[in-house]
Amino acid sequence: MPTISPAILPILMLFASNCFMTFAWYGHLRFKESPLVLVIMVSWGIALFEYWLAVPANRWGSAVYTPAQLKTIQEVITLIVFAGFSAFYLKEPLGWNQAVGFAFIAVGAFFIFHKG
Repeated sequence: MPTISPAILPILMLFASNCFMTFAWYGHLRFKESPLVLVIMVSWGIALFEYWLAVPANRWGSAVYTPAQLKTIQEVITLIVFAGFSAFYLKEPLGWNQAVGFAFIAVGAFFIFHKG
């Protein structure tokens, strides 16, 4: 069985953790009639899986990436996951202004990883 590269594994785990966290934070917006306390409890339950992925991803990823790089990877993944979630789950298409904002963040990510 092939092993996953130490540089790729944390990225995959952060991607999966962000899927859970996005649902935990924003999934309830389609169920606004649900009591807030129930929404909070369900969100905590979903977020538990996010922690089970994000904490080891950052621990193992720190062998390959700096903390600033790990955080940047996580933020870029968050935007990618949220953009898809917003468009497909919440049915709120992204506009040009979000695209420009995401592009600026991508430029910032370039500088974090640039060896200067």
